[in-house]
Amino acid sequence: MSDKEKDSIKQRIRELLKARNAVIVAHYYVDGDIQDLALETGGFVADSLEMARFGKNHPAKNLIVAGVRFMGETAKILSPEKRVFMPDLDATCSLDLGCDASDFATFRAAHPDREVVVYANTSAAVKAQADWMVTSSCALAIVHQLKLEGKKILWAPDRHLGRYIQEQTGADMLLWNGACIVHDEFKAAELEILKAAHPNAKILVHPESPQAVVDLADVVGSTSAMIKAVVEGSANEYIVATDKGILHRMRQLAPNKKLIEAPTAGNSATCKSCAHCPWMAMNGLQGILDCLENESGEIHVSYASDGMVTGFRISLETGLAIDGDDSADGTQPDYCEKDRLFSLITSELPPISELGDLPVDPVEFANGFMHFLFRGISDFFMSAGGLSAFGFINDAASTAPKTAATLENPMLAR
Repeated sequence: MSDKEKDSIKQRIRELLKARNAVIVAHYYVDGDIQDLALETGGFVADSLEMARFGKNHPAKNLIVAGVRFMGETAKILSPEKRVFMPDLDATCSLDLGCDASDFATFRAAHPDREVVVYANTSAAVKAQADWMVTSSCALAIVHQLKLEGKKILWAPDRHLGRYIQEQTGADMLLWNGACIVHDEFKAAELEILKAAHPNAKILVHPESPQAVVDLADVVGSTSAMIKAVVEGSANEYIVATDKGILHRMRQLAPNKKLIEAPTAGNSATCKSCAHCPWMAMNGLQGILDCLENESGEIHVSYASDGMVTGFRISLETGLAIDGDDSADGTQPDYCEKDRLFSLITSELPPISELGDLPVDPVEFANGFMHFLFRGISDFFMSAGGLSAFGFINDAASTAPKTAATLENPMLAR
């Protein structure tokens, strides 16, 4: 597409966003042109957590979600009264594809004694089977609290993220065998070579990466935590181990910092760092224009009466007031003083089994789900000083208890 054609499409999109009362919500991993257009037109660029929060709170009646399928589904669940569109409905996620809802139901049924915690990178049908749905911004704190309550956990779908959380919390976790095809490709040996060439660079790693890569990190965290580390950090160079789409926004926010893509392959490969999600790459300007002109790519989510509500704890009436305490020496933040408050709140929740097959009002569900996930948990992580609780400095001498995670492989990740 020529620059002239691109400019023409952008201008048409600007006009239609106003005419259709629509807004673009984009992920950090999509093309830079889409990120810029979203910001220019009053939209938003963020991680999946903040994307959904923005879409819920924005007055626009139509949301254009530039990302992958589960992000569009989450936006629809949280804003059922709005119409949600995506540039390409085939833009999915390897974690989502590798955790089929029926296969997961079989896995879950085989372990009825475990609390089911699923990562946001799953379909609505899988989320509906969970006791807790978490993002990389709040997963560590929630699992930590469940562990203190003596709960055993069944985790899905990313085995690397699950292992990292298990290591940091000491929780008894049974892990689904899934992986992100982007983060799974980072290579520790090549990263060590790159670090030797840039000894003063800080290494930023997303926790969906293999353990050997995570062990080399100075900061382990979500996309938002990684951006925060670059913007607020004192180093001049950063090696970034996540989808390279994030570098666009990082460079805008920290123009004087040198950003280096972490390696996914050796010297003989056709590309040294190939870290870009093929499904994120399916988002394009033409797809956004099609959403606005033709109402294509609309997201629909079924609100089964025995599914969506029973899949989540929606009754948190008070924000989970965890005090941010990212220690200067990089050890795990101290949540222990807040355990009593957490217990008081969750003790009022009815067991999932008692909820039954009651009719579900989508708006009521969405409001409750939002209250739990975004007001109850994430407000802390978005406002706490220093790095987020999931982006603290990685320290090999961490005092967090460590026990071996159990990895079960009932179904190979597709």
